[in-house]
Amino acid sequence: MTQRRPPLSVPFFYGWVVVALTFCVNLTAAGTRSAATLLIKPLEAEFGWSRTLVSVPGAMNLLLFGIGAPLAGWLVDRYGSRRVVYYSLAMVTVGLAATAFIQQWWQLLFFWGLVVGIGTSATPVLAASVANHWFVRHRGVTIGILTNGNAAGQMVFLPLLTIIIAASGWRGSMLFLGAIAFGLMILVSMWMRDEPADVGLEPLGQHDTGSVAAAARRDVPASATPVRDAFRSSTFWLLSAGFFVCGVTANGLIGLHLIPHVVEDLGIAAVVASLIVGVMGGISFIGTIGAGWLVDRVDARKVLALAYFLRGCALFLLPFVDSLPGLILFATVYGIDWYATGPATTAIAADTFGRHAVARIFGWIFLAHQLGAASAGNIAGVVYDVFGEYQYAFLAGATMALIAAALVLQITPRTANLTPAAGTA
Repeated sequence: MTQRRPPLSVPFFYGWVVVALTFCVNLTAAGTRSAATLLIKPLEAEFGWSRTLVSVPGAMNLLLFGIGAPLAGWLVDRYGSRRVVYYSLAMVTVGLAATAFIQQWWQLLFFWGLVVGIGTSATPVLAASVANHWFVRHRGVTIGILTNGNAAGQMVFLPLLTIIIAASGWRGSMLFLGAIAFGLMILVSMWMRDEPADVGLEPLGQHDTGSVAAAARRDVPASATPVRDAFRSSTFWLLSAGFFVCGVTANGLIGLHLIPHVVEDLGIAAVVASLIVGVMGGISFIGTIGAGWLVDRVDARKVLALAYFLRGCALFLLPFVDSLPGLILFATVYGIDWYATGPATTAIAADTFGRHAVARIFGWIFLAHQLGAASAGNIAGVVYDVFGEYQYAFLAGATMALIAAALVLQITPRTANLTPAAGTA
């Protein structure tokens, strides 16, 4: 039998190549989603659509991004991440290219809201799958790195897309993103693999019996928990409730409406606003890696509660920001916890339901995240049209974040009393 070897010769564990590819996929998907906030003003100007009407395709994108996650999780667990990511990138490429040529609102709804939304829906489960299949040691940090692809996408693409829109219009920005997605398709087909066994390896730290990571996973189910059993677990519903609030306070409020708020209500230039969001993403990189480091060492529930608490504090601050220094202060506090909920939520799900079920079950948890994001994206647009400002939406989100911090502390530690799927190793 021919010995399996990595497709790319590297002087380190090949799992880090898979992490790098997954990070780039997450980064591009996040950059694509973040473009929605930059499209609001150009679409209003070109087509005369209202803020509510323009918000609908963006909210639909967020909703389908979440609805597709459970299916993507099932597909990843069944067929592996490589094929799922390849075909997802193909959908994103087609959707972005078509969006660049729209002339009517239904076309924006279909290509941006539907095609791109479904195409990016595989990315939420990738961090959970890659980290738990390739790593025992450094699992939390790996999840933090991959989750940071979302923050890095905001940091890299928002300023870049703002410049492209100013130079060649919003249609040029769509073609630019489509070209990047197409290039990633080629790299994924060449170098990405599903399991360490595919390249003749085993998970990093598999035999580190004395390590903190190994001790944390001592009681993790060896089998995959069926989704129906996960639905009977209070841990699943508490994680989902927290992630619903995460979606409300991240993608829905801040991701879609922060830049319009800063530009229109504070009178700050769009380029400066995009740079502030980029800075926020850079700070988030530190916060999310720190959260992953903490998850490897302390109770993940406490890490998750702290992230929601800090987010609530930041959102309570935002309505009172009226200048650039205040906005920088908000970006600093919010940035620390922007994506810090990811490592703890993923780790709790993996430790409760087993690494062979984490993608599909985390997909359902992420669906709650995007239901929150989509509802907040729409409701915030309505709030602005009715009141002419976003303050009430920000204060409501702050209150929900503090409630989420209290809820996640009620999660039962370690594994729940569940019945693993028989015969699944």
